[in-house]
Amino acid sequence: MNRRDFNALLAGLGLTFGEGTVRHASATTSRVDVFTLRANDWVPNNLDLPVIVYRNALEAGPEREAVYEDLFSRNGWPPQWRNGVYPFHHYHSLGHEVLGFSNGSARLMLGGPNARTVEVRGGDIAVLPAGTGHCNLGSDTEFTVIGAYPPNQSFDILRAAPTAEQSARIHGLPFPKTDPVQGAAGILAREWHPS
Repeated sequence: MNRRDFNALLAGLGLTFGEGTVRHASATTSRVDVFTLRANDWVPNNLDLPVIVYRNALEAGPEREAVYEDLFSRNGWPPQWRNGVYPFHHYHSLGHEVLGFSNGSARLMLGGPNARTVEVRGGDIAVLPAGTGHCNLGSDTEFTVIGAYPPNQSFDILRAAPTAEQSARIHGLPFPKTDPVQGAAGILAREWHPS
């Protein structure tokens, strides 16, 4: 294989060859799912901003959490926790959320009870706009999630219909300046439009 073909192969895997070592470059995806969720019973979801799921964006496996944290940090979404997804329906009013699935697999319900089931596995990343319901329907023991939010945003755990104040907060949150996965020119910039 010639050098140009080898470098193209590495780039397709999200890797670069520099300084004599192979290192991780940036996220790549083979597929991106984009969908909007309507209000569902007590879960408000977000009619203005779609959910974005990047498939196979990063290398998965044990001890890969720092790679996800580095990607989110570089793209202006400071990581705030490592854990999983709660096994009950909930949403957030204090921030938009990115979930990096670094290892394992799970079935998530997005949008509230009886809404959309999404299978995720290590390497996938989901961006959930504020108000989006989510619940872990089942995961393996290796399932690991890294959570991050835009600057000055955080999370609360809401399990009932939003108050007028919470609803106003969901729709009034500052708009993220960058895509947590692909940076300033990423899919989020094309798909998320302030209302």
